[in-house]
Amino acid sequence: MKMLIPVLSFLFLTPAFAADVPAQPAASQPKNSVHRYLIERTFPTGALKGLDNTTKKRVNANNASVGVRWVQSYANADETKTFCVYEAPSEAAVRKAAELNKLPLDSITEVPVTLSPK
Repeated sequence: MKMLIPVLSFLFLTPAFAADVPAQPAASQPKNSVHRYLIERTFPTGALKGLDNTTKKRVNANNASVGVRWVQSYANADETKTFCVYEAPSEAAVRKAAELNKLPLDSITEVPVTLSPK
């Protein structure tokens, strides 16, 4: 009976997420396809104050050299944590871009599924 409850819960909740699909179905992804990643970083206080257009251009150029694209970032109120969305061919490419840009890297999570409130 204990096993039946999780199974029934899964069966009832599955239709709620039926419209939420991966950005590209895995079977149709070519080997050099782009994946989406959520990157978490921790910075020393004040480190993000130097993020000007020149720095952004350098970061974007380094990213492009390894096939990585910075999509968007969010920061906490004291600007010591960022949560960034990147597109890249692999997790290794994201790590290489961070190394080239001398950026901290707390965690990388591939996020292939888009959930929508609609």
